[in-house]
This record gives sequence, C-alpha cells and structure tokens, in this order.
Amino acid sequence: MEGTLGKVLIVDDDENICDIINMYLMNTGYDTCIAHDGKQALEEFHSYIPDLVLLDIMLPYVDGMDVLKAIRKENETPVILLTAKGETFDKVLGLELGADDYIVKPFEPKELLARIKAVLRRYNADNKGKEILTFDNLYIDANSYKVIYANKEIKMPPKEFELLYYLAVNKNKVFTREQLLCEVWGYDYPGDSRTVDVHIKRLREKLEGEYSWQIETVWGVGYKFEVK
Repeated sequence: MEGTLGKVLIVDDDENICDIINMYLMNTGYDTCIAHDGKQALEEFHSYIPDLVLLDIMLPYVDGMDVLKAIRKENETPVILLTAKGETFDKVLGLELGADDYIVKPFEPKELLARIKAVLRRYNADNKGKEILTFDNLYIDANSYKVIYANKEIKMPPKEFELLYYLAVNKNKVFTREQLLCEVWGYDYPGDSRTVDVHIKRLREKLEGEYSWQIETVWGVGYKFEVK
C-alpha cells in the first residue's frame, strides 16, 4: 500500500467494465489487479493481498457470493459488491454474508471512487483513544476491532463491529434505522433500512445468549443496546 492510496482487486467478467474501473483507479492513485472469474479472483486475492475488493456477483466458475464467503472465512478485507439493477435479493444476501457496501451498475466512476475512499477510510481509521468496552461476558476493543464473547473471539466484518460498538458506547439509547445508517455507514450511504436490519440480525446470531445486556428492538422506532 506504500506509495499508493491502496491496493484494489477488481473482479468482473466484463472486460470493458474492468478496464474503465482500472483506468480511473490508477489515475486516482490506487494500485490495481484484475480478475475475470471467481476462480481467478480467489487466486489473485491470496497472491495480491488487496486492501479492498470490488466484486461482481455474476461470475463464471465460482459465483461472486461464494467468493465473498471464501474471503470472509479467513479475513475481513473490505468488499464492495457490484450488482446489476434489480438484484435486490443479491444485495441483501451480500450484506448478510459480510459485504461492506454495494453499488448498482451502471454507475458513475466518481461515485465508485467515493465509495472506495469511504470504505477504506472507515476500515483504516485511526482508532487511538477509543474505548475498550466491557460488559457481562462481552469485550469490545475498538483499537483492534476485536470482540470477545463468552471467552471466544468473534469474527466480524468492519460494519458489523462498528454497528455493535456504536450501539454499545451509547448504551440504553434508542436509535432509528436512519440514524444508524447516518452514523455508522455515513450520511451519503445510498442503502436503506434493510441494511441495518441485516446487520442487527447477524450480530444477534453471533451474540445469542441471556446476559445483562441485549440488542433490543424498539418497535416502531429502531434499536438499542440495553444494559440492565
């Protein structure tokens, strides 16, 4: 990453789209690598070691969702999905599998660059001075993005961690979905309230159990991290 804004792996079976994205990223100052199918994407991911992956959903050989699953099994590298217009189910599934963002094709290169910058900024943010939060059987370290639950480290994509941390640092305070989208994803994030619901669902699945704290749904309003 030294000397560049970051290393980006571009994965799309459309060579024209790859060439356009590649041109804009390189001109902006990013280092890039291109893959045209899922199998090649996983090979390049391990050899190139990108800071971020732009991942098309519809890919030959290995589907984009399976590529995302494989990436999430071993690390938390940010992934932005490239989806075709109307693929609502795929967007939601992608978020459930741990994607950090998605952008619908066709898109303006400037919008894509803004999304990449925002995701990398959040992922690489300087967390010095942030609190380490401790609750009943739960340890949240914002400096290392580490969560220890019931004496086990729980792996989370950056957005899941940031949502959990934001709710926990503001314990017992109720937030609407729109407020959480603004505070955790950024005011210019184009997603909708389903994004928050998907991430809350994933957090609850990973942190299920009866303790003195819970991620509560406040019907008709939103969510809160309740500590009794």
